Amino acid sequence: MGYVYIKTYGCQMNEYDSEAMAGILHQSGFELTSDMEKADLVIINTCYVREKVKHKIFSFLGELKKIKKRKPHLILGVGGCLAQKDPHQIQKRAPYVDIIWGTSNLHRLPELLKFAREGKHPVVKVEQEVLPDELPILRGRKFSAYIPVIRGCNNFCSYCNVPYVRGREKSRPVESILKEVKRAAGEGCKEVILLGQNVNSYGKDLPERVDFADLLRKVNEIEGLNRIRFITSHPKDLSDKLILAIAELDKVCEHLHLPLQAGSNRILKLMRRGYTREDYLELVRKVRTLVPDISLTTDLIVGFPGETEEDFQDTLWMVEKVRFDGAFTFEYSPVPGTRASELENQISDSVKRRRLRELIEVQQKITEEKNKFWVGRKVEALVEGEAKKNPGMVEGRTRHNKIVIFAGDKSLIGKLVQVRVVTSGCWALKGELCAPSIYVRHP
Repeated sequence: MGYVYIKTYGCQMNEYDSEAMAGILHQSGFELTSDMEKADLVIINTCYVREKVKHKIFSFLGELKKIKKRKPHLILGVGGCLAQKDPHQIQKRAPYVDIIWGTSNLHRLPELLKFAREGKHPVVKVEQEVLPDELPILRGRKFSAYIPVIRGCNNFCSYCNVPYVRGREKSRPVESILKEVKRAAGEGCKEVILLGQNVNSYGKDLPERVDFADLLRKVNEIEGLNRIRFITSHPKDLSDKLILAIAELDKVCEHLHLPLQAGSNRILKLMRRGYTREDYLELVRKVRTLVPDISLTTDLIVGFPGETEEDFQDTLWMVEKVRFDGAFTFEYSPVPGTRASELENQISDSVKRRRLRELIEVQQKITEEKNKFWVGRKVEALVEGEAKKNPGMVEGRTRHNKIVIFAGDKSLIGKLVQVRVVTSGCWALKGELCAPSIYVRHP
């Protein structure tokens, strides 16, 4: 059939969807390539969380227009969240795109491709369907596997369009998940990363009485698997039962990503997050009581409509109070169609930039301080690849989600190794590879 090049924007769920598209197309005879010039089919798997990402996508489509002129038989396809939300805008701004499909239509790719080759243009399939529980997967990394457990979202936060582009929550059957995890472990994957817009909602729509904590316990029993990670947990649904499972299960990593978004109760209410900062602090207390060494990371937004200087100071106070190991920080970006985009008192770009700088400065200082704890200690690292900016070195990820860089070559990629941390910085730890030894979890 030829070669396919896939460009992915957005979250880990999108990365999984791209792996599924690669698997589906591989079954149809396509070979994945990292050389876009070599491709007969180019796919863009899009995101629509922020307007800036949308601009990047259309910029990339502009580059593809030039290639399409040189290679008129090249087929261009656009899928994912932007395609789901606004396929007509894609047709208007990039009329040379051949195929457009939505977030729940990716399994239709072979038939859409067939229509395109028959001369139909454009071929558009954007409608809510139920994706098959099991899809062929061509993984980008052989040692780590993304495994969706629940798709969609029922929360309708005022700044987010995920429920509109991903649909309502739909949990995947337990046996289907366990089957994919077992297959991944059998293929050599050392870790699985269980995915969902909100994994804490898992099982609420299933006929059997099962929740995410139950699922974690079942996955933990699978032989050949070393690590279990999961994202994302919504604070309003983080149960005591799940916290206990994190504490008790040996394969579940000591890392929890718990998006706070804002430290002001007034802003949290406007965001429709469903919790207060007091609720959040109580969750942190419970988690750290049962898992004292847990690494906590979060998401934070500055410049939400109506955010006063006092509201912003509340966010800084929370960051200092919780002392996150790391944070993904963003300026608020209006997403058309969301409640927040219609709110009054939109914050100026200059104020948002200033607040973001201040927030990053505070968080980086905390991250640096927390990373110093690991100096002189031995950690288990799953080697993920060669260190791009450090020739002759590789980088691995610890159970606490810390990146550690040390001397080594690509033969170590995919292996679990022991590393003694020598120095630390804001973005990574640096260490030395140890002789084989038993990893002891920090109490």
